[in-house]
Amino acid sequence: MQLFYNSTISEQQQSFVFDKEESKHIIKVLRKKESDILFVTNGLGSVFQCEITLASDSKCTVKIVSLEKQEAPKFRLHLAVAPTKMNERYEWFLEKATEIGIDEITPIICEHSERKVVKTDRFQKIIESAMKQSLHYYLPKLNEPILYKEFIKKEFDGQKFIAHCEETDKKSLKNELKTNQNITILIGPEGDFSVKEIQMALDNAFIPVSLGNTRLRTETAAVVACHSVVLLNE
Repeated sequence: MQLFYNSTISEQQQSFVFDKEESKHIIKVLRKKESDILFVTNGLGSVFQCEITLASDSKCTVKIVSLEKQEAPKFRLHLAVAPTKMNERYEWFLEKATEIGIDEITPIICEHSERKVVKTDRFQKIIESAMKQSLHYYLPKLNEPILYKEFIKKEFDGQKFIAHCEETDKKSLKNELKTNQNITILIGPEGDFSVKEIQMALDNAFIPVSLGNTRLRTETAAVVACHSVVLLNE
């Protein structure tokens, strides 16, 4: 099964037209023809089985044959992760976290962040591609970058954790996680969270946790945290 994504397709429609770029990919690259079946998700839990009625590389048109809905997960995982110095490493995290299963991602700008400016356009495309590749019907929400000191003041539902490397009293994330609860986890930059930032998290009821006995890169820590939550909730 090959999955396509379009945010505008709805349950009320009987037909749908792909844009020029996607039409060219479907007809010229994938060599699809009239009567072929395509599967399209809107990223909101629905997948549409569609039949090509016009195999045009500029205006591929389909009729919707059937609709299937995927049940929403009983928990939401929100990872707030500091941007890495090399964009490629953050992009790797986005791809893997989407494949594993994540609901929301926020780039947080911290005191020790080496990258202060983040452009999310490419990040969004990577998430969409990973969703299609892994056959997920829910598209993770990518928020705009925000300063850590502003993010930490927001209200979050469910469990709240901060993973850091300071030699202080920390609990094991896997031992603290509870099933079917919303979870927010903070992952810091290469230079870790500052002592001040850690205290801000504690003051806002975040629980300090460890992700294991070794020191992990930012993107690795984020993927480990993501996998721990999803594995527990399977």
